[in-house]
Amino acid sequence: MTFHETATESPLFASNTCPDTPPEGERWSSWDGAMHGPKPRPDWVITALAAVETDLGVLKTGKEADVHLLRRWLPDGTDEPAVDSLLAAKRYRGSENRLFHRDSGYLEGRRVRKSREMRAMARRTEFGRAMIAGQWAAAEFDALARLWELGLPVPYPVQLNEAEMLMEFIGTGRTAAPRLVQTKPSPELLAELFEQFRHVVLTLAQEGWAHGDLSPYNVLVHDDRLVVIDWPQIVDVVGNPHGFEFLERDVRTMCDWFVRRGLDVDADLVFGDAASMAAGSTW
Repeated sequence: MTFHETATESPLFASNTCPDTPPEGERWSSWDGAMHGPKPRPDWVITALAAVETDLGVLKTGKEADVHLLRRWLPDGTDEPAVDSLLAAKRYRGSENRLFHRDSGYLEGRRVRKSREMRAMARRTEFGRAMIAGQWAAAEFDALARLWELGLPVPYPVQLNEAEMLMEFIGTGRTAAPRLVQTKPSPELLAELFEQFRHVVLTLAQEGWAHGDLSPYNVLVHDDRLVVIDWPQIVDVVGNPHGFEFLERDVRTMCDWFVRRGLDVDADLVFGDAASMAAGSTW
């Protein structure tokens, strides 16, 4: 007997003014109707429509979006195996509340099909700002999917539904992993983390990309491993007229942090290698 059949026959149903409310949690799973991440999916991804979700609070606030901790699980009594997972829910701000302080530089090189939409984005009309918001969310979701497939250390993108993206939660228990800037690694781990960073930058460059806003504030450290987050502004290094400037800034910002922590690194060498790879990349 299904949940809805049980509810219909129960005398308590007459007092339930919201028959679509789940038996537990705040809402039913938002999986149905969303864009989904690449296959094969990790085992912890719950796709059952009988799952429910609850917001556990804010992990991070930002100018373009806030990130919440979301629990998705299957209530008791379902036919599915018991599964429970934590997700990071990135919720982009609407056009009326969002600060588009850096759109023009990052969006160069990106194109949409309709000239009306291009004009609206260029003029920053209300419709155009809504289009830009959609581009940020879609760009980050698409980037995470591609980067995950390349084996780069990024959160797995679970789904995208309008202005909310659900992705892998990086942390222990309900505590998010610290940002790189908050850590004080040993000399040995510092050198290992630098090599991880170098691998990320060079792999991106080989694909023709730069993060565009890379810093110790949007790199997490979990189990001695870097995990790079915040990808909505990912840059086409060749297609964007400022692409190589973004790439150089990414490299120098990160290298400066490693130098301040006592590691002797050559930012010019890293940028030179990355620029050469980006120049030879094809889309």
